[in-house]
Amino acid sequence: MFRGVWPRVSILWILSTVLFFAKVEDVDSYSCHEVKTAFQMRQIGPLKWVPEVPGTDVDLLVCKHQGPSCCTRKMEDSYQAAVRRETLQNIHSYSSELKYLISGHAIAFQDTFQYLLSFSQGHLSSLLESSFPSLSRRALPHVNRLFSTLSLFLRGSDVDVEASVHRFYDDLFPLVYTRLVNPGSASEGTVDRLDCLRMTRQDIDPFGPHPAALALELGRALGAGRALALALEEGVEVVNATEHVGLSRECARGLVKMQYCSHCRGLTLIKPCAGYCLNVLRGCLASVAELDQPWRRYMAVLEDLTHAIAGQHSLELALLGVRDQVNEAILHAQLNGSLITTTVDKVCGPSVEKTTSSTHQTGPGDTITSSTVTSSSPPTSTPPSLPPPEQLMGQLANFRSSLPLKPSKNHNPRSLKKISREFLVYIKRYKSVFGTLPEMLCEGEMVVDDFNCWSGDGVVESYTGRVVGKGLQAQKQNPEVKVRSPNPVLAEVKKKLEGFTQEIQERMPGLGERETWGDLGSGETEEGSGDCDDEDGCQGSGDHADRTAHTEVSSDGRPRASDPARASPGAKAPPVVRVRGDAASPAWLHLGLLLACLALPWSL
Repeated sequence: MFRGVWPRVSILWILSTVLFFAKVEDVDSYSCHEVKTAFQMRQIGPLKWVPEVPGTDVDLLVCKHQGPSCCTRKMEDSYQAAVRRETLQNIHSYSSELKYLISGHAIAFQDTFQYLLSFSQGHLSSLLESSFPSLSRRALPHVNRLFSTLSLFLRGSDVDVEASVHRFYDDLFPLVYTRLVNPGSASEGTVDRLDCLRMTRQDIDPFGPHPAALALELGRALGAGRALALALEEGVEVVNATEHVGLSRECARGLVKMQYCSHCRGLTLIKPCAGYCLNVLRGCLASVAELDQPWRRYMAVLEDLTHAIAGQHSLELALLGVRDQVNEAILHAQLNGSLITTTVDKVCGPSVEKTTSSTHQTGPGDTITSSTVTSSSPPTSTPPSLPPPEQLMGQLANFRSSLPLKPSKNHNPRSLKKISREFLVYIKRYKSVFGTLPEMLCEGEMVVDDFNCWSGDGVVESYTGRVVGKGLQAQKQNPEVKVRSPNPVLAEVKKKLEGFTQEIQERMPGLGERETWGDLGSGETEEGSGDCDDEDGCQGSGDHADRTAHTEVSSDGRPRASDPARASPGAKAPPVVRVRGDAASPAWLHLGLLLACLALPWSL
């Protein structure tokens, strides 16, 4: 009897022992030590929340699966907080360079604008003091008010540039008439007569076409500068909004499932599948992707605005041309003094005391060149005491001190054209930043697209789910994240960006319709361009007065100087020497080099 029972008991006992040890070995092989290490290294939460061994009866909401788990409900909550924080930090890491690029160049552009205004103001004041000293002291307050108004306009204030220019000429006319055109008039101190001259200046038209030409040119050039400044501010606001975008609850659950549910099974090193990661992040950033097309249109407008202010030195020449336009206007009034005096007597009444030779009389120091007197039309050449605006580009580079957006090895100041070229080279890399953000974040997660990747439910050879497209409409088919409604903050940002771009295009038709980047942003060498521009202070060569800098682009897309001396850390640019009217200098230089070469063998 016992012989029949004993074999059965022995067999059952042996099987129970084997199963027990197998169970112990299985639990030991699924230890939570690696999970606790990852939990600590990523600073997700207190280590006491991580169990030592997997549990079999865990109430989880996101990382549900059959079998033992190293996760608890408190760990899941910590994982959700961690993925929100980590995702926003990753977005910020990609957008911080863009924001610095825009905000840094916004400061650089504004500093350059203000410097050009200051330079042009000093240029005009110098003209009045040297050529028209009898009216310079009283004209300087009007000059200061004009340029203060232009400065406010470039900073975004709602002022009228053309009206400010005409007001300047209105204030200038009484001074020009009583001190240059008709200096013998005894009515100089009559307030009513001065007011009459001021109010009827546009009807009398003493300055010819020059006030209207200056108003039109400044309005166009400064309008583009002001629009660029406002556009850069708008870009910073858009980037700030995307950095602080809120992640929905569905997004947070999807991110936890993608990044941390594998930890619950002890798989801390497995990476998400590429298609799986794209689905999760495209669902999370669907509202950000809606900014892609408005941002592309905005970038095209930003590019054209940059070309508008710097192409052919547009804004620089417009501001430097203020001096010439005022000079030509005053000379026009002097040349047409008889007609102006007659018209003034008819409009404002005859003066109390009249000097018959007042037409060509000038105050002390107020001289007219012989070419001006003999010409029957307003002179077009500038006085020999000051160079023309094109030749002042080198002086601008020598006097100004630009904002160093990146460390400069020789601290050479840069012109508006150089800043614009650098800006365009950098900014073109961010045209599709909001549409490709999920791809960039997935690449940062080091996803894999072959065997042994995490699909959210387990380890698979490849992701079999459908990879959806970008934007809100495509997320209806997203198998990983449900997008219920657009982000209200980003929807408002999109609407504002579209409205801003449309407003700029209405004010300046044709913006944003360029098909090529042109010379400023290409980073390529133009035919006949050298190592520096004429505005850098380099001596011009022949007819190439407006030369373009030779800027090479490194493999990472950053511009670099083609001059080896400029690229060396200890190099320092030699002082700029501009020689005018000395044709014998090159011959003497060549003769000196020849003598040095002949003497070299004797010295050896």
